[in-house]
Amino acid sequence: MNIDAPKPSQYPQLRSLWQEAFGDEDTFLDAFFNTGFSPDRCRCVTWNDRCVAALYWFDCLWEGKKVAYLYAIATDKLFQGKGFCRSLMENTHTHLESLGYAGAALVPAREELFRLYEKLGYKVFCSTEDWESTASQSGVALEEIGPAAYRAYRDTYLPQGSLTHTDPALTFAGSYTRFYRGEGFLLCATVEEDTAFFQEYLGTRDQIPGVLAALGAKEGKLKLPGQTPYAMYRSLEISEEMPSYFAIALD
Repeated sequence: MNIDAPKPSQYPQLRSLWQEAFGDEDTFLDAFFNTGFSPDRCRCVTWNDRCVAALYWFDCLWEGKKVAYLYAIATDKLFQGKGFCRSLMENTHTHLESLGYAGAALVPAREELFRLYEKLGYKVFCSTEDWESTASQSGVALEEIGPAAYRAYRDTYLPQGSLTHTDPALTFAGSYTRFYRGEGFLLCATVEEDTAFFQEYLGTRDQIPGVLAALGAKEGKLKLPGQTPYAMYRSLEISEEMPSYFAIALD
């Protein structure tokens, strides 16, 4: 078993592993590998010349410190339960620490994964609740903006101690979602048929019905701060302090 950054010859294997694990379409993978991927932010496990597990990360900032948001952690179905994921995670932690990262964050896709990551030193630092709303009869003023502007405006809305995305994460997110701002709120969302799916909403809840109307949607689905565990953090420093907020999971 070897764990290292992937070689170009392994990129097709990374795509196949990703599709097996998550079922994403080629268009989504094309967007990721064209805008969000770097071999320097990827670790993969090779077994007999076969890529059997992999993960990626995006750089985030937290109070001036660099944090890795681990993304698309996957193990080949034939190799699950054999310790490959644990070895990959432990190797990645050591690698990130050597690069000066203060910690690592992730968003478990399923409830049982919280227990797995707890065993690897992760703790919940951000909780949410699912929330739905219907559109009002009239929409609010809405301006579409780009990823760079969204990042700049976002800093004025986030609570103290938040974990914030940098590029290329927001550029990648912009390949499948749209960024907007208005009077007293900020959001990124996609509209499918009559439903708006919010990747993030920052502002007061009473604005949401008007936002939906402005987006041309009849209803909206989003996550807001609540009580359900959402994101986890593992410190790579002596300090046990953790961020306070994290929202865009890039899914």
